This record gives sequence, structure tokens and C-alpha cells, in this order.
Amino acid sequence: MQFKALTAAALLSLSSASCVPRASELPADSKFTLMALRSASPVHFARFSATQSNLFLNLPEQGATCDVEDPGYATFYLQDGGLYLYAASATPQQIYADRSGMGQGNLGYITGAQPPPRNAELDGWVVDEYGNLSLDGAGFLACPDSIEGSWSLWIDAGVAQPGGNSGCLGISARAVEATEPISCQYTS
Repeated sequence: MQFKALTAAALLSLSSASCVPRASELPADSKFTLMALRSASPVHFARFSATQSNLFLNLPEQGATCDVEDPGYATFYLQDGGLYLYAASATPQQIYADRSGMGQGNLGYITGAQPPPRNAELDGWVVDEYGNLSLDGAGFLACPDSIEGSWSLWIDAGVAQPGGNSGCLGISARAVEATEPISCQYTS
């Protein structure tokens, strides 16, 4: 009797394990958008946008110059550990983070040959097996009351309220493959 119960339990656990959804990994050369995940918050499911050399959530207009109408969100890609804004033929725009004491996790982007800020990190970006983007394992913070009522984005550098902000929330940045990526040049 006990043997039958153990066998049934083992078979049940194996069959239920096959039903657990697995995160799909992005193909190596894929383009993707980023979506904020923070349950029961104003930024849950908000898409990342780019303007004025910074990244935001819930930005009404990003003012990018795109091949088609500006969708209001940014498209990204990874290359050699660097994170870039997608533009099919334009000058590359690379994301950086400054986790120094002065930068406190400042997140922005540079265009072309523009030098990054003094303590900026350009490499170490990765999308993990769950589809979340991080910089060497560090997640993101979103802080309210930025331009046009948007939320500014920061890398978690151990400062709960970076840049003198208040009300900041830790978020996950979920990479969502862009099957038809939109090429844009973002303002700097």
C-alpha cells in the first residue's frame, strides 16, 4: 500500500513538473523591449522609454526619430555585454550606469563617440533565465515625479532613494522579444 502511494506521488510530481512554464531565453541577436514588473504599483507593466539621455517609465512622449511612428517605448539589444538602444542605421546609443557614491545608480545613455561619465559602467548587462535584465546581478529602481510625470530609472547601487528622490520602488526589468523591432534615434 505504501509502495503504491509513493509511486503515485512520484509520478504526480513528475507530470506536474512538466507543466511548469519555463522562461524563454532570448535569441543571441534579438531586439527586445523592457517592461517593469512591480505588482500593485503605478509602474507594473510599464515599458521603458528613452529621452534626453535617460531612461523612464510612464513617459507620455519620448520624442524619438523613428523609421515609423514613434511607439512611445524603446527597443534594445545586447552586444558583447553592452546594452544598446536599437537603431538600424543610426549612430549607436549605449546604456551606462554609474554605481559610484556620486552616481548612486544613475542610468543613462551616450551617443556615438560621446565619452561616458567618469564612473560609468558600460558592460555586464545580461538577461537571465527568467527574462530579467540586470547589470552584474543588480536590479533596477524606479523613482516617481520625474519629467512629465514619468518615473526615472536607476540601477540599484544600495541607495534606496537615489539622487534625492523619494518613493522609489525596486522593479524587475523583463525583456520582451520585439518580433518587429522599431528603429529609432533617441534624443540626447
